[in-house]
Amino acid sequence: MKKVTALLVGLVLMLAFQAGSVFASSKMDGVIADLIGTPYQSGGTTTKGFDCSGFTKYVFEKMGIDLSRTSQAQSNDGSEVKKSDLIAGDLVFFNTNGKGISHVGIYVGDGKFAHASSSRGVIISKLSESYYADRYVTATRIMSQDAYDKYASEQ
Repeated sequence: MKKVTALLVGLVLMLAFQAGSVFASSKMDGVIADLIGTPYQSGGTTTKGFDCSGFTKYVFEKMGIDLSRTSQAQSNDGSEVKKSDLIAGDLVFFNTNGKGISHVGIYVGDGKFAHASSSRGVIISKLSESYYADRYVTATRIMSQDAYDKYASEQ
């Protein structure tokens, strides 16, 4: 039943993205869209299951960009960016355990980010959802302008 539900959620999300919501037509969007519905797995780094930083590392590797392995370490990759200046491809970080940065996602535009949720697998969430808004810590820009133009801007 869980697989059917995940498949249906993934299909609905993919159809919504094709209808012109947050996902346009960038290479990064395609990589992320293919992963929607992938289950959560602690320590996971493959399409069999991801944890949050395994998901971000996997997506960026598909674009030829190497990231550190953990969310805390990834927060030191790239350069800090203000929440008001986020662009697609920026990493967004959260304190979900009360001990500092413990969760990461990829900003995809329109106030939304893709991430591996421990309860729902790879999904898209709004930064404005109270859970994430209350736990937001910082964001970093990983991609150079050339990488952004190649992978994250609309084609």
